Amino acid sequence: MANPTAAMLVIGDEILSGRTRDANMHYLAGQLAEAGITLAEVRIVADEAANIIEAVRALSAIYDTVFTSGGIGPTHDDITADCMAAAFGQSIDVRDDARAILQAHYDKAGTDLNEARLRMARIPADAALIDNPVSAAPGFTIENVHVMAGVPSVFKAMVASVLPTLTGGAPLISKTLTVYRGEGDIAGPFGALAEAYPDLSMGSYPFQRDGKYGANLVVRGQDAALLDEAMGKLAEVFA
Repeated sequence: MANPTAAMLVIGDEILSGRTRDANMHYLAGQLAEAGITLAEVRIVADEAANIIEAVRALSAIYDTVFTSGGIGPTHDDITADCMAAAFGQSIDVRDDARAILQAHYDKAGTDLNEARLRMARIPADAALIDNPVSAAPGFTIENVHVMAGVPSVFKAMVASVLPTLTGGAPLISKTLTVYRGEGDIAGPFGALAEAYPDLSMGSYPFQRDGKYGANLVVRGQDAALLDEAMGKLAEVFA
């Protein structure tokens, strides 16, 4: 049986402009691989409501689970929560459960829960809150979409809250053989091996080190014995 599938929607002008380098995709991919959930697609969209709504609807319809990152903070351009409500036809307002979490957090810090901070308690009506032990402001799950902060430490904490609730499959195992040959020499035998093992995924990733050309030949799969067998044959071919 195939593993469950997932997609990620990264939201934010700062990612597309190059001002911020996204670290959350790399982290999520690793966590999902360990959980036996296949991350099949990642999209990045600007802070534009129509684009966010269109993207999340499309991904939600195709994949078992969707993770979003970014746009649930206190500023005017944090529009993700409103977009999620619109995408799934739900109302949105400050919710008492989310307000209580923020109130307790800011009372403890001796900080005012002002109007801007209260924006982070605006949650779609039927969404379930996602715990945020780092900075309190919750994420939320709406249908099969998990809506999370873009700040990496908070994103990681929210992923830790959500993953135990998901059904995974067999973890993805990855092994690498480094070969100091050009890809033109590698392609033929490596392609033949890939055809011989259709249940495994194989990729070639070239590099240049100290004036020498080579490639990392990566083999991925869920069957450890099959993976070991393929790696053995790979080593024989490029010995």
